[in-house]
This record gives sequence, C-alpha cells and structure tokens, in this order.
Amino acid sequence: MTEAAKQTLYICYFGMREPLVQTQVLPYLRELVKGGIGVGIVTFEPDLKAKWSAEQIAETKRTLASEGIEWDALAYHRSPSALATAYDIFAGTLFVRRKIRERKFDVLHGRIHVATLMGALARKFSGRKPKLIFDIRGFFPEEYTDAGVWPEKGLLFRGAKRVEKWLMKVADGFVVLTEKARSMILADETRPVEVIPCCVDFAARFPWIDPRVRERRREEISVSGRTVYAHIGALGGLYLTKELADFLAAARELDPRSFALFLTQSDTAEIKKLLTERGFTENDYFIGRVAPSEIFDYLIAADFGLAFVKATYATQSRSPTKIPEYLAAGLPVIANSGVGDVDELIETENVGLLIGKFNREAYQNAIFRLRRLGNIGYRCREVALRRFDLETVGGVRYRSLYERLFCKEGN
Repeated sequence: MTEAAKQTLYICYFGMREPLVQTQVLPYLRELVKGGIGVGIVTFEPDLKAKWSAEQIAETKRTLASEGIEWDALAYHRSPSALATAYDIFAGTLFVRRKIRERKFDVLHGRIHVATLMGALARKFSGRKPKLIFDIRGFFPEEYTDAGVWPEKGLLFRGAKRVEKWLMKVADGFVVLTEKARSMILADETRPVEVIPCCVDFAARFPWIDPRVRERRREEISVSGRTVYAHIGALGGLYLTKELADFLAAARELDPRSFALFLTQSDTAEIKKLLTERGFTENDYFIGRVAPSEIFDYLIAADFGLAFVKATYATQSRSPTKIPEYLAAGLPVIANSGVGDVDELIETENVGLLIGKFNREAYQNAIFRLRRLGNIGYRCREVALRRFDLETVGGVRYRSLYERLFCKEGN
C-alpha cells in the first residue's frame, strides 16, 4: 500500500476533551500519521457552544494540525436520547458525505456502531466509495442491556442489532479488542481483521521510574507505610462498585493499613457511602477525578490495581484500559474472571490474581496468594511493554490493517 497517498477520516461519537479520546484515540491516530497516512477526525462535542470558544477550537485545530491531524467538531445532542442520537447520525452522515466529496478520503474509520453507521450511510450516498473500517471495540447493544440502559430484547436493542448486522456486511475491515471477540463473531472472516487491545503510550504517559521516586510520591499523598489498592475508571453499570467496596473491606480486615485509591470520572457519592458503611474514614481513601496526564503520578504510589467488571457475553469483547495502565506502573492486577482476554493474560504471565467468586473468603484468599507472588513490579512492566505498547503493538497493528485493506489478497 502506498500509504503516503491515503487519507482516512476517523469518525468518533465522543468529545475531544474526553479522557478516552485523549488516551485511546489520538495516540493511535498519531501512529497512523507515522505510517504516512493523512488523518482527519470528526468528534461530537457536548455543549459545543457553551464549552468551546472560537479561540479554543482554533488553538486545538492548530495543535492537532501540527501533528498531522485535521480536526472537525460537530455538536453532540443529549436528549431525548434516541431522537438526539438519530439527529446526530443524520447530521454526521451529511458532514462525512461532504468531507468525502471535498477531501476525497480513501478510508472511513468508525469507532463503534454509531460512528460507523454515519460512515456507511455517507458512503452509500456518495459517488466516491472509500473503504470502511468497523472499529467494533465492544459488543455495544449487549453492553447496553447488560448495564440496564436498554430493556433486553427491546426495540432499541433489536434496532441496534439490525444496524450491526448491516455494518458487519458492508464493512471492509474490522478491529476488535480481544481474541475472544474475534473467535465469537469473526472466526471465519476473510476480510482484514486486527485484534488491538487497549494500549499504553509509555513515552508520553508511563515512563519508568526509580523506586525512590515512588516512595517520595507516597509521602506526598500521605500513604507511606500503607497498602494502596487502586481503581481507575468508571463506577456503576458494568463496573462492580459494591464488590470493590467489599473487597477493600476484606483487605482492611487483614491489614488495617489498607488504603483505597479511586481515580474516576463517575459520581463518587456511591463509593464514598459504601466505604464509609464498611468502616473507612476520610483518612483511609482518596476518591477524585484527575487528568489523564496525572494518572501515572498516582498509580506509582499504589501497590495493587483492581479491575472488577461484570462478566457477561458483552464483556468478552472488553479490553479494560486500566489493566495495561496498572501493569505499566508496575502494579499486579486483581481482577474477576470471565472478562475479555484478562484470564489468559493473568494466568499466562503471572502478573496478578483472578477472583472466581465475589465473597469475603475469595477476596482474602486472593490477597494471601498475591502476597506470595512477591515483588513482581518489573515483570508487570515488562508484560505491559510486550503486550500493550502503543508503538510496537497498537500502532503496528493499525497500520497493518490499513495496508491489508488495499491488498487484493485481503486477510
């Protein structure tokens, strides 16, 4: 493939400032730029007029343009939910269709179903026919029913599944996050497929540190001499908040020095209430929202990383972003089994422990076994570099997908 001549438009139904876009979208697009691919991105901004001034938009455009990325922003509409999404799909489709005509993109790269639908519709009604990548990420319709957002087998679920079936038919290439997801929905696929787990930008966000720096950081946030259990990311829905609190209470029974560190963009009231009910005081936890650039500074002060996610059909497709970030910071992982490729990772690489049941006995047994692993920080870091490095794993596989899109032999 002569990538230097290729242009891709990445369609993202999230806002530019969201942590997910900053850590799991833009770094990959920079990797495509490294491969000589021209990159455009369109995002959907909540409260666009209220939260973005013309100067801020212009400055962000200039910054991204300096990195080889052309950015356009459309307004995201929140309610009423289904109608607002339908309107955004209509507006996004018109916008993408215009961009196909004006910029002559070779690839439309949709992140998850809604964005990919915009690309598929825009291509259908355009004279030019770019390749379409369905970056599936997760089993979106099932995730919504598992999280209780949509009624199981309801109208919205059935509509989303029909859309998904069409996108699976018309897409030219696919990205999934886990080997399990590929085996479940793309096992016999002859079009290009890449399994690309959520990766870590080591150079920008997770540099290795001297252990003395870790101790200094622990002093700064007043956790010296304590055992710090970290959770980063969302709470509620598929993320098992009560089970996290129960685990921490079990850990505190064994070790009164246990400290809970929650870095989350979710509402913190529930986890504070649950920890308080289990005897934690404000001296026993830190719960707050920090910028993606600050996460490493907190994780290096921790001892273990927690990843409790509801194990369902949908979460077989999940690659929890937090796990490679824990490992990159040298933290062993304590996770429940049955989510994506997490079981295989932990059992093969011996970088933590799996919990099969959510009860006090299982939690305390896991903590005892974890102590016997000893200091495995360097191993965790090595595994993260080998399996989740943005440049050598994520970037290479994305560029490989683009190369195969334009190869006659396909996958």
